[in-house]
Amino acid sequence: MTRWLVTGAGGMLGRELHTTLTEAGIAALPLARADLDLTDERAVRCALRRARPAVVVNCAAWTDVDGAERDEAAAARINADGTRLLARACAASGARLLHLSTDYVFSGEPGPGGPAPYPEDAPPGPRTAYGRTKLAGERAVLAELPTSGAVVRTAWLYGRHGRNFVRTMADRALAPGGGTVSVVDDQHGQPTWTRDVARHLLALGRAPTPASGVFHSTSAGRTTWYGLAREVFRLCGADPGRVRPLDSAALDRPAPRPAWSVLAHGRRDTPPGQPPPRDWRAALAEALPFVVPEAPRPAGALTGHPSTGEHTRCTH
Repeated sequence: MTRWLVTGAGGMLGRELHTTLTEAGIAALPLARADLDLTDERAVRCALRRARPAVVVNCAAWTDVDGAERDEAAAARINADGTRLLARACAASGARLLHLSTDYVFSGEPGPGGPAPYPEDAPPGPRTAYGRTKLAGERAVLAELPTSGAVVRTAWLYGRHGRNFVRTMADRALAPGGGTVSVVDDQHGQPTWTRDVARHLLALGRAPTPASGVFHSTSAGRTTWYGLAREVFRLCGADPGRVRPLDSAALDRPAPRPAWSVLAHGRRDTPPGQPPPRDWRAALAEALPFVVPEAPRPAGALTGHPSTGEHTRCTH
């Protein structure tokens, strides 16, 4: 039986991935932050030596974007140095590595030819400390594991574990008394369900030939945070008109947010047989009953288990 090791297993994606692996009959060792300090070289090597995984998925990261802007060195110790230590340990043990990264490695601005999705080989140009540290981690993986290390970029994640934007908007939509909410309408991206990313990681890790290079794992299509909020309200049976557009400048955050976070999927056919990413609206409609169990089910909505495909149709 192929054994996997998942770092950052206490996070939103890490927990979803562990569930997906278990359902697929894969023996997976989940290590949360308290179980493994990625900045401790001896601990990292010891963990891989004991577990002897064939595949390692690194979901661990410093994800506090504004916090990284205030203390880039601290973020780099995890996102860059810790990733390098893990990649070296994988090289020493012969394990494959799938490393999660982010759209923040790009500038976040449309190109000179106008808005177009960033391909996997687009030149990076991070404008934040978080983006710079994640880019350093990407480069470490590709340098240490040129034939058995893969970088998997994703963005705008939501899921059933932990707090996220979809959950927050659903809470507002379902709150008694109504009321309005103001949401940014000048940042464009691809809302992505953690379950879809977990399935992509499973396919990459199972490929007969080790996946290497850079992959993008997001939903298809694009919207803004404002557009996403309106769709959540609609699916919850609330009035989307309660969502009001807001300019990013009004938030005055320490780190700038990307205005353009749309990723292309040119390598989605690796490994062969991978289905194309589905539109973000379709994914959200399926995901909402699991992310927000108390939300009303619109007619025709799917319910059931999110991974097996065993669904029934609501009739109420």
